[in-house]
Amino acid sequence: MPFEPINPPAFPAPIAPYSSGAKADGILYVSGMLALGTGGLVLYPGDAAAQTRHVLEAIKTTVEAAGGAMADIAMNHIFLKDMADYAAFNAVYAEYFPGDKPARYCIKTDLVKPECLVEIASVAHVG
Repeated sequence: MPFEPINPPAFPAPIAPYSSGAKADGILYVSGMLALGTGGLVLYPGDAAAQTRHVLEAIKTTVEAAGGAMADIAMNHIFLKDMADYAAFNAVYAEYFPGDKPARYCIKTDLVKPECLVEIASVAHVG
């Protein structure tokens, strides 16, 4: 089945060979998002809340570019570098999902760059 790559024009170029999202048969798969700027520069080093906000804004931009909204997200895959950041992460996360909450899981792991504290990949049903 063919898919439509979703690459919002405002995003910096990816640091690896991938699309920000892939839409197939009404389902949008959003790549793992990190708090990265131009040239792969890590934004907000040491600030899990700011990185979470940046990541969720990137997901929101990708979902909207595919014709959806944050309320269309059914699943989030969450990766934290340090579980000490869990409360700060959740405080920001709750702002983006005020109504029904999508399914999710959270894993503690190293991320692609040592300064990255948060990564989220999402699945949305966008019709």
